[in-house]
Amino acid sequence: MLLTPPQARKLFERCVHDRFAVLAVNADSPAALYDCLTAARNLGAPIMIETSQWQLEGISFGAGDPSRGLALYFAHLNLLAASEEFAEVPVALHTDHIRGPKTREILTRAIEGYPFSLGAAGAADGPPKTETVRLSPSSLSLDASKLTPGDNIELMCSLIEVSRACGRPVTLEMEAGLDGGYTTLGEAEALVLGVESRYPGYLALFAPGLGNRHGYSREGYPDFRPENVQAHAELVRRLTGRPVGIVLHGSSGLSDEQVRQAVAHGLTKMNWSTDGLVLRSAAAREFYESRREQLEPGHGQFKETAMDNGVGRYVSARFVPKIESLIRLLGGEGKGRSLAASL
Repeated sequence: MLLTPPQARKLFERCVHDRFAVLAVNADSPAALYDCLTAARNLGAPIMIETSQWQLEGISFGAGDPSRGLALYFAHLNLLAASEEFAEVPVALHTDHIRGPKTREILTRAIEGYPFSLGAAGAADGPPKTETVRLSPSSLSLDASKLTPGDNIELMCSLIEVSRACGRPVTLEMEAGLDGGYTTLGEAEALVLGVESRYPGYLALFAPGLGNRHGYSREGYPDFRPENVQAHAELVRRLTGRPVGIVLHGSSGLSDEQVRQAVAHGLTKMNWSTDGLVLRSAAAREFYESRREQLEPGHGQFKETAMDNGVGRYVSARFVPKIESLIRLLGGEGKGRSLAASL
């Protein structure tokens, strides 16, 4: 089941209350989407699927057009999430690294909803009827790495204004410029209050710098301290009067123990991207390198080796277990069934 924005808010509230974090996977192909849902179903867990602008513009989805890419991404994920195979898996679709001059345009269209036509039988002697519904991502964030704090606040507020103008709900994650290292509590307060004081109740997640950063670091993350998660969670609760989930952007290079401690201190959501790209590309390379002879035209196994299904299944066999291990690490195993029953 694909979660609506109000349902996504309930997922984050459940994470805070039950002390587990939802895994948010940056998936850049239809095969990766299917693998993520498979892992979540296997463990009875909720999962978030994130997409960034470069994925929306990629050949698998928008082929250069990020708005078309998000519509196709949405349609594909919605079809999977609504299928009998995954009907009991709570799935949230989240926008991740959306940045640059098209940010407002892309996210405005996302909030207003993408129109999808549903066929329905008409009268016995009349033409079939069609119904158009508008679907929006479960939650939204944007890439604030190149924004000033003031611009970050104004852009977030403008998205809330779009939501209010069109009468469609929105659930927001606010990101600090976290690649600079650690977001101080003073910086966090200015960002959160900059939105909350004008539009209370819209922020559901906050992603401060916790001594980590996006992607790999050769030096590791010596400044990462799990207790920072708790400090920010307590601050945001005090500022807003409600629990707001704390998000870990940039988890590559962190040890399992660091992640466990972050969850114990109140982590609500962990983004996972770079490690996934490394795993999937390495598995694909291994598949093709070990089957050089089978890729020669005329070989008896050429067709099954050359088709996408061959490499896709090979990659899935390595990717799905990794997703499962991360869900367990974050404490999400078994949490999806009770959540789905309550929605």
